[in-house]
Amino acid sequence: MQVSVASTQGVGTANEDTVHVSPTGVVVLDGLSAPKDLPMGCIHGTPWYVRQLGTRLINLIGDDAVSLREALRSAISEVNDLHRGSCALDQEAVPASTVVMIRERGDILDYLVLSDNVLVLDLGDEGIRTITDKRVEEVASEEMEAALQGPTGTPEHAARVSALVTVQRRLRNRPGGYWVAATNPAAADEAITGSVDLAQVQQAALLTDGASRLVDSFGVLTWAQLLDVLRSEGPSALIARTREAELADPVGERWPRFKRSDDATAAYMTADQPTQTPPDRQ
Repeated sequence: MQVSVASTQGVGTANEDTVHVSPTGVVVLDGLSAPKDLPMGCIHGTPWYVRQLGTRLINLIGDDAVSLREALRSAISEVNDLHRGSCALDQEAVPASTVVMIRERGDILDYLVLSDNVLVLDLGDEGIRTITDKRVEEVASEEMEAALQGPTGTPEHAARVSALVTVQRRLRNRPGGYWVAATNPAAADEAITGSVDLAQVQQAALLTDGASRLVDSFGVLTWAQLLDVLRSEGPSALIARTREAELADPVGERWPRFKRSDDATAAYMTADQPTQTPPDRQ
């Protein structure tokens, strides 16, 4: 694989995304922001959590005998051990993260998606396939609609977002709710997984929702056009275009959203092209 990445901070004190790359794998995480007025049962915080989880995932998926679900389950358990004793892991208010990852395994590309990160696969003649887990949008619909009411950046808007997160925390990682990587290893069993022939994959993109919003929130690009930007200009250019759109609508009047700008991470992968060996000269 040939991989290029970019990640930039949105509104907030730290970038809660992270990306990890190995010769055969890519892991992209998007930490769930915790409003400052809500309690948190962990002393370490979300940026720490996504770094620890991502480091373990990229190491675990290097073993082809370990499925991506098994890797996620093990990584969650290992991070639990790191802050067990100093943090209240039995509370709802613990760091959590979305996950998208791919792994080259021989002639196969494995993938896993948990929550609303997006995996975009260009499969050549079969077209473009997008994989994401939108269960979070199916819960707390009333609170979500209220939280999308602008203007963004006001105390009133922040209070509505906090009310949404309060309800979402009660629905997180339980039947009838939605699933993310947090302290319950069983969340790995709820991830969307699959495999495709590596030879089919012309290009792929792993995106946090801050980097996919030009398509799925703003509607100013198609997935094909997003891949064109990544191929011709790179991940940094995609995020720069996203920031331009956000600045053009600073209070969310045209594109209602929870934050004026979100952390944005994009990883773009293309398949290695085999080197052509010239024929022997006679």
